[in-house]
Amino acid sequence: MFDLACQEPPDMTDSLSAFTARHIGPRDHDVADMLSTIGLSSLDELASAAVPDAIRSADALDIEAAPSEHVVVKELRGIADRNKVLTSMIGLGYYGTIVPPVIARNVLENPAWYTAYTPYQPEISQGRLEALLNFQTVVTDLTGLDLAGSSLLDEATAAAEAMTLMRRVSKAPAGAVLLVDEAVFPQTLGVIRTRAVPLGLPVVVADLGGVDDVDALRAAAGDQDVFGVIVQYPDGAGRLRDHRALAAAAHEHGALVTAAADLLALTLATPPGEWGADIAVGTSQRFGVPMGFGGPHAGYMSVHSGLERNLPGRLVGVSVDEVGARAYRLALQTREQHIRREKATSNICTAQVLLAVMASMYAVYHGPRGLEAIATVVHSHAIALADALRAGGVEVGDEPFFDTLTVHVPGRADAVVDAALKQGVNLWRANADTVLISVDETTDEADLAAVATAFGVNRPVVTLAAPAWDTDLQRTSEYLTHPVFNSHHSETAMLRYLRRLADRDFALDRGMIPLGSCTMKLNATTEMLAVTWPEFSNLHPFVPADQTRGSREIVEQLSAWLCEVTGYDAVSLQPNAGSQGEFAGLLAIAAYHRANGDTERNVMLIPSSAHGTNAASAVMAGMKVIVVKTDSITGNVDMDDLKAKVEDHREHLAGIMVTYPSTHGVYEATITDLCAMVHDAGGQVYVDGANLNALMGLARPGRFGADVSHLNLHKTFCIPHGGGGPGVGPVAVRAHLAPHLPNHPLDAEAGPESGVGPVSAAPFGSASILPISWAYVRLMGGAGLKRSTEIAVLNANYIAARLREHYPVLYTGNRDLVAHECILDVRGITKDTGVTVDDVAKRLIDYGFHAPTMSFPVAGTLMVEPTESEDKGELDRFCDAMIAIKGEIDQVAAGTVEAADSVLRHAPHTAESLTQEWTASYDRAAAVFPPGVDPTAKYWAPVRRIDGAFGDRNLVCSCPPPEAFES
Repeated sequence: MFDLACQEPPDMTDSLSAFTARHIGPRDHDVADMLSTIGLSSLDELASAAVPDAIRSADALDIEAAPSEHVVVKELRGIADRNKVLTSMIGLGYYGTIVPPVIARNVLENPAWYTAYTPYQPEISQGRLEALLNFQTVVTDLTGLDLAGSSLLDEATAAAEAMTLMRRVSKAPAGAVLLVDEAVFPQTLGVIRTRAVPLGLPVVVADLGGVDDVDALRAAAGDQDVFGVIVQYPDGAGRLRDHRALAAAAHEHGALVTAAADLLALTLATPPGEWGADIAVGTSQRFGVPMGFGGPHAGYMSVHSGLERNLPGRLVGVSVDEVGARAYRLALQTREQHIRREKATSNICTAQVLLAVMASMYAVYHGPRGLEAIATVVHSHAIALADALRAGGVEVGDEPFFDTLTVHVPGRADAVVDAALKQGVNLWRANADTVLISVDETTDEADLAAVATAFGVNRPVVTLAAPAWDTDLQRTSEYLTHPVFNSHHSETAMLRYLRRLADRDFALDRGMIPLGSCTMKLNATTEMLAVTWPEFSNLHPFVPADQTRGSREIVEQLSAWLCEVTGYDAVSLQPNAGSQGEFAGLLAIAAYHRANGDTERNVMLIPSSAHGTNAASAVMAGMKVIVVKTDSITGNVDMDDLKAKVEDHREHLAGIMVTYPSTHGVYEATITDLCAMVHDAGGQVYVDGANLNALMGLARPGRFGADVSHLNLHKTFCIPHGGGGPGVGPVAVRAHLAPHLPNHPLDAEAGPESGVGPVSAAPFGSASILPISWAYVRLMGGAGLKRSTEIAVLNANYIAARLREHYPVLYTGNRDLVAHECILDVRGITKDTGVTVDDVAKRLIDYGFHAPTMSFPVAGTLMVEPTESEDKGELDRFCDAMIAIKGEIDQVAAGTVEAADSVLRHAPHTAESLTQEWTASYDRAAAVFPPGVDPTAKYWAPVRRIDGAFGDRNLVCSCPPPEAFES
């Protein structure tokens, strides 16, 4: 008989929701055992001992938990019903698209893809890396350039990255300007201006349509030198212009040219790389990624050869493993900001991997002919609509177009837009006399008829037609010729391809990913459900506000909850990555000082242990970074050095950026003194919120002295990492900084009028994934969030206690406790035996684990963060693996085997290696079935250890032909 008692999870208490018991891994009896191992009697005792009294919150979080997951789904349905999903023909970089169901089900909704981490361990990320290499190939082929990155955050921020890249590379003199065409999308121009101000880069906006020589270029720039030019292609008015003369003039002048280009249009139009652009940027949104009220979407950047070492973000390259087999990895990682810190040229620390994978698979699924067919239908619909409007006496712009029409209706724009709205269609009012209409993959003849009715003209007659553009505008070069784009067009083939790639990866659905500083916790299925609901996913970000009341309610409620959790007064959800949140917070600090007349405050103090993004973001915000020492014994901020640095820079001090708990995994008892010292000197305190999972319900940064924090919703609040993106990095501030939060030129509700400008393309950033965090907070409630923190701290201390005798725990706080993560020191082992942190990380793959964070924040160490979602069995499995690996290290230390010949140095081992000639000093079973590994549940790495140096010396960053590695 069915037992109803089984419907409730065990270990329920009156104060915790049923969902909390499912989210948290250890059961009550496990908690007792783990506390005993640590030497404590209760979670309260653990919190009291670990967290300094000075910062402990006296009051509980005032957030009510939902009764059940079913209730939350019902509540979300009610909120979704407040949105009105009409036909969007607004354009401006956001278009309706059809997500192939095989991709929706097997990528977007598949935890094998969405729970994966950034592919810093490439041997267990080969599927993801191949998908990203496909993405890079799509971008390079379509843009006609040589090299593309594996995605950026969105089109607007990609354009801003192009601005700084052009300034670095151009030899134009200091004071030269960025020249931007006036028909660039308004949100893109807004983000460019936001990013340009702190860097002191002048931006000039002009009509570049007639610029055909150097004199005209200088005239457009107000007779100033130009370091870079940015054009939209096709432009914001829909015009497809020939920019050859403009590009030639810019190059003669010594400037570079960036084209913000539409990938679908490029299947028919001349690629930017063929008419002279040095850089192309844009979004891959219309390649099968829903609009989602603004995101997340994968931006892109491609460049000419020679610019690859200046390319921001991540770059996937092809290398070989130790037996010569083809293998993929992140290439040229020394370019990345988290390594370069204050010398960084960009602060981007993430990508939009999940969305880049979707876009790449859209191209794989349709192939070059399929993409061309979609583009041809889109263009034919636009032609039919233009012909119908003209036949009805309506003036339509006469320049070549792809999918967007500029329609002139003197004095009638509002009336036309209203009439279309009554037909269920959103058009874009450019001004009182002009309406823009964009068609897309989802547009059908009924939509065209509705628009025609709004204008009072006859129904369009659609006939498929190739573009009738001038020859110079028509694409003649081939694209996507690689077999991968010409082999998977049946659903069976596509399904198997996606499964084959997913099987090569290790994601959270396979086992624990114990990454310090990255918080790889459960992404519950209930939290994920609403992401694909059309009420959230099919909204254009610029539709009238009354059509998005449900999404705005999510924004409002989630913002209020985040304020309650952090103790801050206001939140902006616009930043679509943690680095963007950092940048926005620093802009708010700078604007606050300016508003107070303190225009000379530009020094930002940053501890040497800080996240690399901190220093990079400070530089991007126009600040001078001064590094504060950390104590070599405790790892805490050196308060004497801090005091000296504060005094040295008192008159110019903008503030300090500090992570709490520290990046070393310790609750520093001096945090309130640090805040007071900086405030006394007139500075502001920025607390990096990356480690908020150790504070929820126990302490509030906004109440223990901090002025601003960014929060990682893809860490603490359960939005999946998605293989390295999507992310959301809200910025939370106290009241005095609230007037300086981001705003948006196209949405008055998206921020204060006095704000610093937009930091992301969309008013509310990656709005379609906010329901994930909303559901998490609603399901957990205040008591559940507190318990999640307590268990996260318990799990980390349990691992530290079990492993301390095998690997020194580098830094601890009161009573030798850590916060939610601990650092295992391998440096002594390396010195004594030659076994490196890389050897330990790769050997963990054979044991069925993703490695902890390697060599951050201290070189030669492993930083472990188990999160609250891992149960005791998984923690013990990890500890047992680490202890067994220490036993293997001990054999090297004893001289039984040389490090170079050890099972550690040659890890990971593939199934194929068992079939080849075996010359190792250890046996096959020891290689692939070490202690604790279940042969029936074995994860097999698809490649051996990868040669990173080979990949950097022989840079290949697009799909290589099959014969490239036959030798």
